[in-house]
Amino acid sequence: MSKNKEQTSKRVASAASKVLSNKSSSKKAKSAAGSALSQRKAPAKVTSRKVASAASKVLSKKSSSKKAKSAAGSALTQRPNRKKK
Repeated sequence: MSKNKEQTSKRVASAASKVLSNKSSSKKAKSAAGSALSQRKAPAKVTSRKVASAASKVLSKKSSSKKAKSAAGSALTQRPNRKKK
């Protein structure tokens, strides 16, 4: 598995925290936010395939909040690139 060199910024971590504490946030948004937040000071961690898929859906949904999209984007950037066949 390739190493992750990305790290969640302070601003995105704050947004992710707010997504997690918001009762109306979707399960997918909370999943992506949790992943982004867990990678705040742990650049060795990478986003799982399942969470990356959830984050992608959050980003493509028009009704997702700006904070949820910010956290989802951060989680996706911390997913290693696919291996080429």
